[in-house]
Amino acid sequence: MAAELVLPGGASRKVAVFLAEAVPGRDGGERLSDLLNGAGPRFIPAHDADTDAMVFVHRENLALARVGAEHEPHMVDPFNLPTEHEVEVKLVDGQVLNGIIAYVLPEAHSRLTDYLNSAPPFFPLLEEGGQHVVLLNKHHVAYVETLRR
Repeated sequence: MAAELVLPGGASRKVAVFLAEAVPGRDGGERLSDLLNGAGPRFIPAHDADTDAMVFVHRENLALARVGAEHEPHMVDPFNLPTEHEVEVKLVDGQVLNGIIAYVLPEAHSRLTDYLNSAPPFFPLLEEGGQHVVLLNKHHVAYVETLRR
């Protein structure tokens, strides 16, 4: 699957990431978010599109990963509408991203702060325009600011 991996400071690489065809407990194949948030290896093998070389990326040092929205569909819960927040996210290195954070949590714990504190290490942000999902590494986030719609 094609992805853009972005390091702190903004350096990026366009790569093909190798994902499993099936995962336990869910229909469909592995997603990049599964790989980044899983308990598997710390180094992710990928094929660099520009250099035609194999690279091994230390997932904890990624600032973010960007993929097509079709590769990271929003969770579907037929009984609950997601809570959505339009936000600006500033990374510790100064990079700024805008988009929507959407999640489903019990009503008593449905604040954005509840989600951010309980979310896995990489949480999704649907970028403006809706064509890309950015998987943000919480360790590289300086702040999340809600924007008015």
